[in-house]
Amino acid sequence: MQSTDLGNKESGKIWHRKPSPATHDGIIVNIVHSTSEYHPKVLRFLSVAFDGSGDSFIAGDHLGNIYTFDLHGNRFNLVQRTAQACTALAFNLRRKSEFLVALADYSIKCFDTVTKELVSCMRGHESSVCSISVHASGRYAITTSSDTAQLWDLDTFQRKRKLNILQSVGIQKVFFLPLSNIILSCFKDNSIFAWECDTLLCKYQLPAPPEGSSMLYKVFAVTRDGRMLAVGGKSNHLHLWCLEATQLFRIIQMPTKVRAVRHLEFLPDSFDAGSNQVLGVLSQDGIMRFVNIQTCKLLFEIGSIEEGISSSVISPHGRYIASIMENGSLNIYSVQALTQEINKPPPPLFKVIEDLPSSSSNLKMKIMPGRVQRSARCKESKIQTRILKQDLTSNLENKENKLSEGLSRKRLQILLKGYGEYPTKYRMFIWRSLLQLPENHATFSSLMDKGTHVAYLNLQKKYPIKSRKLLRVLQRTLSVLAHWSTIFGEIPYLPLLAFPFVKLFQNNQLICFEVIATLITNWCQHWFEYFPNPPINILSMIENVLAFHDKELLQHFIDRNITSQLYAWPLLETLFSEVLTREEWLRLFDNVFSNHPSFLLMTVVAYNTCSRVPLLSCTRKDDFEYFFHHRNNLDIKVVIREVYQLMETTPADIHPNSMLDAFAALTKGQYPIFNQYPKFIVDYQTQERERIRNDELDFLRERQRVENMKAEVDEQKAEDEAWYQKQELLRRAEETRRELLLQEEEKMAQQKQRLAAEKRELKIKEICLQDAARRRLLKVQQDQCEMELRRLEDEIKRKVQMRDQEIVATANDLEMRQLELESQKRLYEKDLTERQDTVAKEIREDADAYRQKMAVEDHMFQELLESSQMRSMEARRVTEDNLAKAKQACLKADWQIQALEKQKCDDLQRSQGYHEVATLLRKNRRREIEILNAMMEEEARKWKEAEEKQFHLQSEKKASALSDASRRWFLKQETSAALERGDSLSKEEGPRSHYKRCTLVAKGRHGLNPFVPNLSIK
Repeated sequence: MQSTDLGNKESGKIWHRKPSPATHDGIIVNIVHSTSEYHPKVLRFLSVAFDGSGDSFIAGDHLGNIYTFDLHGNRFNLVQRTAQACTALAFNLRRKSEFLVALADYSIKCFDTVTKELVSCMRGHESSVCSISVHASGRYAITTSSDTAQLWDLDTFQRKRKLNILQSVGIQKVFFLPLSNIILSCFKDNSIFAWECDTLLCKYQLPAPPEGSSMLYKVFAVTRDGRMLAVGGKSNHLHLWCLEATQLFRIIQMPTKVRAVRHLEFLPDSFDAGSNQVLGVLSQDGIMRFVNIQTCKLLFEIGSIEEGISSSVISPHGRYIASIMENGSLNIYSVQALTQEINKPPPPLFKVIEDLPSSSSNLKMKIMPGRVQRSARCKESKIQTRILKQDLTSNLENKENKLSEGLSRKRLQILLKGYGEYPTKYRMFIWRSLLQLPENHATFSSLMDKGTHVAYLNLQKKYPIKSRKLLRVLQRTLSVLAHWSTIFGEIPYLPLLAFPFVKLFQNNQLICFEVIATLITNWCQHWFEYFPNPPINILSMIENVLAFHDKELLQHFIDRNITSQLYAWPLLETLFSEVLTREEWLRLFDNVFSNHPSFLLMTVVAYNTCSRVPLLSCTRKDDFEYFFHHRNNLDIKVVIREVYQLMETTPADIHPNSMLDAFAALTKGQYPIFNQYPKFIVDYQTQERERIRNDELDFLRERQRVENMKAEVDEQKAEDEAWYQKQELLRRAEETRRELLLQEEEKMAQQKQRLAAEKRELKIKEICLQDAARRRLLKVQQDQCEMELRRLEDEIKRKVQMRDQEIVATANDLEMRQLELESQKRLYEKDLTERQDTVAKEIREDADAYRQKMAVEDHMFQELLESSQMRSMEARRVTEDNLAKAKQACLKADWQIQALEKQKCDDLQRSQGYHEVATLLRKNRRREIEILNAMMEEEARKWKEAEEKQFHLQSEKKASALSDASRRWFLKQETSAALERGDSLSKEEGPRSHYKRCTLVAKGRHGLNPFVPNLSIK
């Protein structure tokens, strides 16, 4: 398994050598993103999303780094740094280079992978977005959070609709169904609704789960054709819903190890037409198990308990699985490697034990798989075992009968003659082995990518098949054949020929195409040489064989003017599918595929000869046509026996075997070129068809243009008629209105005269009323002046009294305020002193505790050193004593040499110990110096901070003293001014009141307004 660390690189290769994933785990590469700082850490991936091609995907980590990975080009690129965790990712299906990302700030942003620029930002959620679903057209997107779901228009990036729900009912997931215009909304109360995207009308609601089920739906998955919904939750049960029938289809119970399902996703297959059969189930233990929902068998699994999977995404074409592991890394799995064991062909049904040479006839052997067991006699006589090889001559003779998978065509023929047919369970495998299909996936995919051929665009009109899936598979298979060779787009009977195989292999279109292609290249030899006519040469072969074996029947055909195009060609062009049942047809083609290509032509002759009695009784042409296009009461076993009899008894000069080539399989890698047809005729027909098609298009366009012009003329004519009618109506209305205007003008003149008289009368009355009102107003003004004078005198007296009271109260308040300020000042000084004492005490206690802690640690370290030294000395002393006792019996010279060597070893050990202790002391000294420097820096910073605070305190005190002094001065000034103003008012009250009264009376007599502000009193 290869591992790639992204590091700080913005681009690079995903793997540096060609990956070869193992079968047991299938991992292509493991991707890790770690930082290269002093303390490296792993950045966890949170979200992954594949694009439409399936060969590229994007992944975002918890720091907002978003990467694109191109598995086809082996490149990764950093496309964006959002600086926020990514909660969901999705590609824009319409604009391939754009993708949507949901961020931790509840916003959804659209970026471009090519320009790496922000395209748009969408806001509206109030909680984190957990999923993004994009419509198949790429125009709309649905974002889902725990409290709401919102529908966005990706052309304008504006919110189109918002789903509001009750707080008691939460949202699990809202998403689009694939290949449809339906929105599926799933809620926490297990209710599931389907809505039309355009009208947002409820289309249907799924019924409630069974009564015995207590599972709450948490995770959901839909097949690619949108017909099946898989649901899971905190249980080991899976519910499969059929969305077309809106009913529960099946309940699958997972193994007992599975207690909860965290994620579900279907595994796509290129040849299942969207009806996915394999479901991936991620459980709580971090293992993702893939099961077949039809057979309910566990196919394979990824992940383990030690390396669990957090979430997984499968590519649209089903080749890769991208899994985010629980450790934050990213694993890329190869589905082909994981399914390699599953897709292996089954073992052969039987084995043939061949006779041994006569020289070793007395040696008995037991055939066991994998090894050879000899008899007891063989064990006694030491005979060397060797692998027997076949003769070269026999190998050359049987080369044609040997198949690539190890099956023998002759053995299969023996089995077929014994049972009459192949076992149903292994029939498809035997056919694939007999036909030696190359399974060229890449070439077939390239032919499939060309789309539907022009010749089969309207296939459903000519062949209205009830099953839409079968119709799609037939259309695709015929289109691939037409893209492979031009003639297959011109043959009218090709759908009849291919339909039985399409129905048989509808779940594997590659095998279906290769079976039909092999059938055409071998059993349909020389069919197209006389195109567009039937194969006259092949029909002549059949007629010659029929003339040899049943002249009477042929003469009957001739007498009734029945040619081989009526009694042979209908059977060939439909491959007997019209005249045989399914089981009979399968039995027949078991024999056809196991024999020479001429077997099919002999089958036509045998079918006629076995039906000679009803055929001889037919006289009308319609009866013959009906006979060869409908099922008849005929035993297929008898027909097959007759075919083998004809194959053996037909002379070589008329035998089709001599005119048809032997079987030749399709080539691997690329399909062979098929040009066995009159190319100029096919090209001419193609050109003619294209010309006719263009003429039809031109005719349709011209007819549409004429219809448009006719519609425009009719519309213009209707508009002109309406305009003339409107003008006539307007003229009549104008005359009527002119008469009415004249009448109204006369009425208006009369009314004006009456109004003028009434105006004169009203004017006279108004003048009289104004004179009376003026006199009344003058009287009222005089009364108001007198009342105002009395009110002003009372107001002046009241204000003077209130001002005296306010001055006295203000003086008292000022004295109280001064006393309060002084008391507050004393309290603040006292609190400041206590706080400083408390802070100083805490600082001293911390310093004492720190010194005590350092002393204890130094003491413990010294004790540790002393104890380690004492233990080493004690161990050394015991070792020396033991060595001395053990070596007492040795010679003196040996003892001295050993003592010297021991001393050297002790010296080396002691020096190493000294070095280690010195290293530890140096490290401790460096750490102490770093700690002392840090403490000195902290002390200097604290002293500086204390000085700054002291300076700030002094400045605040000065400012407070200045404000107190200014406040006292202001209060004194205001108090003295108030006292002086009170004395002056009391002295001048008599003269001022008399002067004011005289002034008001004089102004009233002269007609002036007495209500003038600030008359003479301030």
